[in-house]
Formats: sequence, C-alpha cells, structure tokens
Amino acid sequence: MPYEPQSIDETAINTIRTLAADVVAGANSGHPGAPMGLAPAAHILWTRFLNANPKNSKWYNRDRFVLSNGHACALQYIMLHLLGYKLSMDDLKAFRQVDSLTPGHPEFHHTDGIEVTTGPLGQGFANAVGLAIGQAHMAAVYNKPGFDVISNHTYMFTGDGCLMEGVASEAASLAGHLQLGNLIAIYDDNHISIDGDTACAFTENVEQRFLSYGWQVLHVDKGDTDLAAISDAIEEAQKEKNKPTIIRLRTIIGYGSKQQGTHGVHGSPLKADDIEQLKTKFGFDPKQKYFVPEEVYNVYHAAAQRGAALEQEWEKLLGEYCQKYPNEHAELTRRIKGDLPEGWEKALPVYKPGDSAVASRKLSETVLTKLTPVLPELMGGSADLTGSNLTKVPKSVDFQPESTGLGTYKGIYIRYGVREHGMGAIMNGLSAYGGIIPFGGTFLNFVSYAAGAVRLSALSGHQVIWVATHDSIGLGEDGPTHQPIETAAHFRAMPNCHFWRPADGNETSASYLVALKSKTTPSIISLSRQNLPQLENSTIEHAVKGGYVLHEVEGEALTIVSTGSEVAIAVEAAGLLEKEGIKTRIVSLPCWRVFDAQPEEYKLSVFRSGAPILSVEAYSTYGWERYSHEQFGLPAWGASGPYQKVYEKFGLTGTNIAAVGKKVVDFYKKRGGEVVSPLLKAL
Repeated sequence: MPYEPQSIDETAINTIRTLAADVVAGANSGHPGAPMGLAPAAHILWTRFLNANPKNSKWYNRDRFVLSNGHACALQYIMLHLLGYKLSMDDLKAFRQVDSLTPGHPEFHHTDGIEVTTGPLGQGFANAVGLAIGQAHMAAVYNKPGFDVISNHTYMFTGDGCLMEGVASEAASLAGHLQLGNLIAIYDDNHISIDGDTACAFTENVEQRFLSYGWQVLHVDKGDTDLAAISDAIEEAQKEKNKPTIIRLRTIIGYGSKQQGTHGVHGSPLKADDIEQLKTKFGFDPKQKYFVPEEVYNVYHAAAQRGAALEQEWEKLLGEYCQKYPNEHAELTRRIKGDLPEGWEKALPVYKPGDSAVASRKLSETVLTKLTPVLPELMGGSADLTGSNLTKVPKSVDFQPESTGLGTYKGIYIRYGVREHGMGAIMNGLSAYGGIIPFGGTFLNFVSYAAGAVRLSALSGHQVIWVATHDSIGLGEDGPTHQPIETAAHFRAMPNCHFWRPADGNETSASYLVALKSKTTPSIISLSRQNLPQLENSTIEHAVKGGYVLHEVEGEALTIVSTGSEVAIAVEAAGLLEKEGIKTRIVSLPCWRVFDAQPEEYKLSVFRSGAPILSVEAYSTYGWERYSHEQFGLPAWGASGPYQKVYEKFGLTGTNIAAVGKKVVDFYKKRGGEVVSPLLKAL
C-alpha cells in the first residue's frame, strides 16, 4: 500500500525521542542517541507493518522484531509500552535499575515482547537469521495450499557496531546463500560508534558487502524525516521473496539534541538544558517528563488492535487447517507448545558390556539416527565438519532453497559452513522461534570460537545442543591448536549450561535424553574421536543423574573419578590396584551440573568420606577440587602425534594412573586422620 501520512506521525515520533531522553536521563545511564535517530523508522514499522498482538506476545505467527544494537533498548521499551505490552510507565522510569523490567540490554524471558537477548553486538543479527530460518522451515513443512499458517517476517534493527562484528558477517553470508526473503534488516547508518566517527575504523562499503552476500540492498537517505521513503523501503523489502533485505537508513544520531551527529550523544545521558531545548523544539512542555499525548497512545493502541484481529484470523485459519489436515495440525500445535511426543525415549539405543568399542562421536550419530524419525523438531547441522562430527543422519535432506538443487526448506540439515560463532547465534534464534530443537556440530575446541553465543544460550534459556567432537588430546595428530585443554572448565563454570562428557554408549544416550528434556538449558555433548569400550554397570538410568558409582567396593582405599575416554583408563588402573590389594571404587561423572542438582544424600553416597578421591581427566584439572582430594590431568597444552602416544606422554595410562593412585593412598595413610568427602562444606 502507498504510504499515507497521518497528522499524528510527527508528534508520535517526537514523543519517542523525548521519552528516550527522559528514560536515559532518569537512570543517568544508557544510550539516547540511537533511539532518537531511529524513532521515525520504529514508528513506521510498528504502526504500519509489524504484525503482533501485545495481549499475547507469544502468538506463534507474529512478526519477530530483533534489536541487534541492544544498547538502544530504551527505544524498544518505549515501543512496547506504547503498544500495550506488559510494560508500564513506571517500568520505563525504572530503566537500568535492579530487578526492573527494563534492564540495560533487552533480555529474553524477562521483558514481555523481547524475542532474544541481544547483549554483545552482532549476536542479535545472527539471532534474526535463525528466526528467519525457523519461519522458512516451519512454513515449508506445515503450510498447505490455501493455508499459510506460518507466514511471519523477521525485522531487525542493526547498527555499525553489529556490522563490524564477525558473527554478523558469518550469519549475513549464510542468510544470503539461503535466500531468506522473510528477513528484513534496517541498518542505522549514523556513522557513529563509541570511539567517534566511524571514519576512524569502519570505512568499507557496507552496501557492496551485502550485495556480494546476495542480499537486496535498499536506501533511505533522509531517515530522520522522510517517512514515505521508510515506508516504501519496508514495503519493497516485503515484496522480495528470494533474498533477505537490508535497508541502509541514513540517520543523525541524537536527532534534535545539541550534540546530534556526535559520539557525545551515543552512550551518555543528555544534559538537563539539552533535554529542555529538545522538548521546546518539538513543541512539548520543557518541564514535563515522561509525557505521552493521549492521541499518541491511541494510534499505537489501534496498531495493537490490528494485531489482535490478525491473531483471531489466524486462529480461525488454524481451526480450518485442523479439519482438513488433522495430523499436521496435531504435530504443529504439539511443537509450538514445546511438548515432546509420547514414548520418544524408547528410540534411544541401549548397550551392554561386551558390545563393540565405539567412538562416542559415532555413538552420537546412532542416537541422532534413531531419534530423528520420532522427533521432527530436531534440526541440525555442522560448521563444515559433517564427516567428522557425524551429525547428518542417513536420508536426511539439506535445508536449502530449491533453486540451488541442494535441498529444500523442508530439509532438517543446515550446512553452516566454517562459521562456528554464526552457527551458535543462529541456533539461539532457531530455539527462540519455537517448535525447533537445534543442534550443531563442530570440534569441542571450536565451541570456544562461539563462546559468546553459548553464554547467551545459557543466559536466555535456549535449548541448544552442541555436538562437540574431537574432545581431547585423543584427537591426536592435529596437535595442541585443536586439542581442548581448558574448554571444559570454561563451560562447566557457566551457569545453566550442561557440559556432558559421556564415557560409552549408554552415557551418550543419557546425555541426549537429559538435553532433550532440558527445555531451558543448552547442552554441550563432548565426544571422542577414539573408540571407547562399553562399560560394566553403565546404564542410561545411572548416567541421567550426571554422576554415579560405576564400580563399587566396600572398605575402599581409593576412589577414582573420571569422565569420557579416561573412565576406561580409570577402570584399568583400578584392576591393577586391586591386584595389589588396594580396593578402588570408580565414579563416572559425565555432567557436573546435572549431578550437582541431585539430592544431597545421593551425592554423598557417590563421593563419600573414608578414603581419598583422585580425579583423572585429559584436561586442565581446574575445578576438580570440588569432587576430589587429588587431581591428575594435563599440566599445559597437548601434543601432536598418534593419540595412544600422546596419552602415554602425559601419563594417562592404566599403569601410570595405578602408580599415581598408590601414591595418593600411601600419602593419606601416612598422614592419618579422617578423610572427609570434598562435598562436605559450610556453604
């Protein structure tokens, strides 16, 4: 539809600008410049285009909005308030205060209407790509002729800072390849970053970059005043079905301020006299704070009512869809709710002692192969390591535009390319879209490349599964650059993140079982390249507790606790020690955080008092003092060579661990006194 001006437009835009100045000044902290510059684009988008219902912020077919330049969140909070989301004027006044609904960056699950947590720049850009992939896939799977039950767009505001970050470049490149026509980015081209004019560090031709990625590039040269051009650009973007669109919106940061166009208005509140002159310039009472004219509320409430009516129409369409396609309707609504199909756990493979030794990356492939037919919500991929991660199950179709001849949007396997960080942030978007449980494969060492995205998975409660193969010095010849020594300590320390290191087939099945039931927790499943034996007393039921006694004896002189590929070494060491009359228990601890959530009585039965506990792992020993009295691991980096030789170099053999264990036993016997469980502490 051609742009039709409304008499209230200018007043509404200036209301947003003055509110942004007041909100940031009230906190004496924040970023007023971008909200003031982006106010016209926000007003046009929310009143003319964005399909959403503030009374039901989780309506599945709503348009998604992502503020990638999340420091500009005063703008998003103001828009949510004006539209009638659960965000009051008092909430705006509490901006950046403890326990408020208006924190310093938008947070998913915290503030009504926020789709993703966009803290570090560039993350939101990649999240938006994930949201767009989610829409394209779900539409391809469930839409039928005459029933476009999935039809939303993803809109995103982004800035120079986001476009400097590599994660955004990774995601933008993939989005162009995937031809995501439902993705529309509005680039706030204000030429200002914290350091000042972007001429000091960012002089590339952004438009040419995005053209090379395969995006449609549009321009609005007067983004502060040309509302018709903003509207026309968004409408043109909607018409493009085979390319994502970026609209280069030229704005003046802090428009209306004495400091407009400078970095002084980027990250600091406006001074009181500046706010007064701003309000006077725009026809507002200079002494009145947090003022919204009634007619401005009215225009936004009308937009909200339009969204509510659209949801009602969608519900009616969904009801008709149910009549004609009952099976698809049942599956779609189940996925939207986040419920897993009944009895899916029965598909998990189970192993017994004596079964062949298998690398846990191969055991993971078996799990995925068994689960994919019963869990259509599983959508996975790999960062160009498919043959190493073993993440692609037989007969699965790639998620690709049909025009490429490589797959379809119905496909469940994403070729991420060598883009680990982009993959992690895109998976967060997929999880946030709903109805999809994403998994992604790379080497464990390269999950560190994506640590920013993993942190946001944990902070936001996104159910994302990392298939992290080549998990230790066991990968061998690639050497220290590829061998993750410190990675486990990092992710074990991360709140709300499950780091799994299974020792055999049943533990691998258990890690997936817990990961798939953990709806608000990301999981990293650390998997071996080398073959691992199926262990005596290993069961799924034991391993889902995160830790258990693998080999029990009474009156032990030593307990060895280990994970992953080193558990079998600990078992070998225990056998050697027992031949010398040294009774040795073995504990397998595949996931610390899941174990820590078990009842105290159970935990103390696993790590009981009475004998020293020795931890053994082919990683840094950092953190193991929580569960053990003595720790054996890697003193520094790994080494390049056949994995057996590397293990020998660092003393990770049954023979050496037995010798270390004997030394520990002798030390504690000589010292005398009671050996108390390391779990027994005051706090």
